[in-house]
Amino acid sequence: MKAAYINETGGPENIVYGDLPEPKLEPTECLVKVAAVDVNPVDLYIRSGAVATPLHFPYVMGRDLAGKVVATGSAVKRFKIGDRVWATGQGWDGRQGTFSELAAIDEGWLNQMPGNVTDEEIAAVSLVGVTAHVGLVARAKLKAGETLFVNGGTGGVGSSVVQMAKILGARVITTVGSEEKAFRARELGADVVIHYKTENVVDAIKKAAPEGVNVWWETLREPDFEKTFSMLALRGRMIVMAGRDARPIFPVGTFYAKNLSIMGFVILNSAPEELQAAAEDINHWMSAGKLKAQIDRVMRLAQAAEAHRLQEESTIKKTSALAGKIILKP
Repeated sequence: MKAAYINETGGPENIVYGDLPEPKLEPTECLVKVAAVDVNPVDLYIRSGAVATPLHFPYVMGRDLAGKVVATGSAVKRFKIGDRVWATGQGWDGRQGTFSELAAIDEGWLNQMPGNVTDEEIAAVSLVGVTAHVGLVARAKLKAGETLFVNGGTGGVGSSVVQMAKILGARVITTVGSEEKAFRARELGADVVIHYKTENVVDAIKKAAPEGVNVWWETLREPDFEKTFSMLALRGRMIVMAGRDARPIFPVGTFYAKNLSIMGFVILNSAPEELQAAAEDINHWMSAGKLKAQIDRVMRLAQAAEAHRLQEESTIKKTSALAGKIILKP
């Protein structure tokens, strides 16, 4: 089978598109014919070695997939041949990735796919959607009527946070860097859109939420707790999901005086029941047209190296050139 893989960590030029043996099924695994995968920023960090993780070479990249079951292991109970399925959470903890024509996935990681949702759409939503859901529902426990702020409301995770927060009944404030993205953020449901290049973000947030923000979803790699804490409401909650090397100043007095909470959040540490709840809601919301995928472009799996270069330009070099996910098709 064809796959996009690496034999050692390094730059995008290390990505090989070539033949690998077809995976052998364990009893609880399904063999999935892959129809679509997506590129995530975490893929860049693992491929480059920036995030140290044990890898078995050749290492097939990719977190997510959408496709069809073509074979099942002897102990599989939830799926049958012909089922359309999607998955996230692969390429980690000993699991091979998804950038291949065929993938062997344990049935515990697989989800049924709604009939009216395309492979490209569910692949684009999978990781960012599950991340947004677990963060908002299981961690922050966002309630209807609360105010939420998220940096970058048209980004991969940010666009899912905006949409899900609105579905859950919250009022949403977000930032964008262009008029085009402002228009898109409003389409996604944002109530207040702040242009961070031309507006004072702190003043704009305080004007939009004079009593403070209830849930702050931080996507920046260098969080500024001094500014953030001043904008949070009493008992405000903050989700921190970036900034591995950041060492910000922490204003302890403001933190405890306002009964604030900060929650570190890595989706790979989520409990199975949290992931299952997220998948069920994502299926329902996408089928109903409430949750929409943000896709920048669709490319061939053979172009995986070029896709990684494009993602690096947007994410690592902070050009924000991508307005949604890169989807790859075998």
